[in-house]
Amino acid sequence: MPIRFKLSISIAAFAVATGCAGLPIPGTGPGPGEQITQSERQQGAQAHTQLVQQFGGAYSGPQSNYVVRVGQRIAVQSGLSNSQNDFTVTMLNSPVENAFALPGGYVYITRNLVGLMNSEAELASVMGHEVGHVAARHSSRRQSTSTLTQILALGLGILTGSGDVANIAGQAAQLYTLRYSRSQEYEADSLGISYLTSAGYDPFAAADMLRSLAAQTTLDARIAGRDARALPEWASTHPDPGARVSRAESVASQRGAVRGRGETGRDAFLTAIDGMMYDDDPSQGVIEGQTFKHPDLRLQFTVPNGYTIQNGTSAVVVSGNAGQAQFGGGTASGSLTDYIGQVFRGLAGQGQAPSIGNVRSFTVNGIPAAQAGARMTSGQNQVDVTVTAYEFGNNRRYHFVTIAQAGQGTGPFSSLIGSVSRLSASEAAAIRPRVLDVVTVRSGDTISSLASRMAYENYREERFRVLNDMGSGDQLRVGQRVKLIVYGS
Repeated sequence: MPIRFKLSISIAAFAVATGCAGLPIPGTGPGPGEQITQSERQQGAQAHTQLVQQFGGAYSGPQSNYVVRVGQRIAVQSGLSNSQNDFTVTMLNSPVENAFALPGGYVYITRNLVGLMNSEAELASVMGHEVGHVAARHSSRRQSTSTLTQILALGLGILTGSGDVANIAGQAAQLYTLRYSRSQEYEADSLGISYLTSAGYDPFAAADMLRSLAAQTTLDARIAGRDARALPEWASTHPDPGARVSRAESVASQRGAVRGRGETGRDAFLTAIDGMMYDDDPSQGVIEGQTFKHPDLRLQFTVPNGYTIQNGTSAVVVSGNAGQAQFGGGTASGSLTDYIGQVFRGLAGQGQAPSIGNVRSFTVNGIPAAQAGARMTSGQNQVDVTVTAYEFGNNRRYHFVTIAQAGQGTGPFSSLIGSVSRLSASEAAAIRPRVLDVVTVRSGDTISSLASRMAYENYREERFRVLNDMGSGDQLRVGQRVKLIVYGS
């Protein structure tokens, strides 16, 4: 069975979503509110299956059913179709905050973005924003940045001419993320607010959601020790969430909206998402700090400080200033030497496989391993590409592909390569999913006491406040319903 990982962000998915993976992009199309065309339906249908798979599959169950109902209710306000059934709304089993839509009535939202929300109106606001992009036919005017240009701009310098190797950088750096212009974002915001109003929701929910997203972006940056502007997820592809809060409030006010008059659906929303999985799905591997653990495959490894981990559908990507690494594998016959040769041939794609050096055999934490490297060309530069393979028994082989500047070899990744180890049965069994737990504040409860129940080792109170859209000066009220993230069974 091939290794299965979930997706943080996939360049393939974004390429599909924006028409860069074989989908025709219309030069001009109908204006906002005009009906979905047959061509657009075909585009969406062509991309749908692959996109869902790239984002870890569809999340099923009562929470998903609820999201579908809300998404269809708001999408029909766009005028793209008069039938809610013409919209295919999918909740994705992904632990990132992301939402997007395809031509043809396909709307997507990840469970983690849903978990960040605090009302049905906020859910409708995000989905309305994405439908607004489709209604305005923004994809036909969207400008992409070439993979090569972005890699060089990011200082990665590792494009080898191999699609697979380029994808190592691409997944980690979001190299195919095509950005909307500021005016397009604002237009989608305005359209989404219009849809909220016409559906009877509180239009100020759009500003509330953007505020939560900005707070989550900032917190994620603090936790990871990086600049919030460098974060990849929804906040990066939909820039400046903080600056858009005041604009969204202004748009709602200009249209005569008054806070408290529209439907928020807070209680219904909290009831619906109670028990929903949050963060990593253990069946697809989990990231705990700097360590990746896969309970089903019974393996783990730890990345060096300063490097990030992104768990994709077919590989785990490790990204840092000194280079990139990708971990993957599955079932393969033959020796580790044969396996390394297969990996290098796969990296070469249609081109000629590089000449690799001698294969070195050794052990890592009792696991048989082998390693070989090659010097490859990246534009006018040279890079060291190394494959390190591990034998886990029963023809299960996993490997790292590491890419560093010429002359560095595996130097930046020595600790990573040496950290691969087996998970014991008890260690694997101890990995549990995190789930949302909606609780009612009782007398004596404080933010500190409730936050202490959060299933994290650090930033518990900060996570609690962001999760519940509570500022530093906000306090709890007896009877108030709030969200916790706890360990499930």
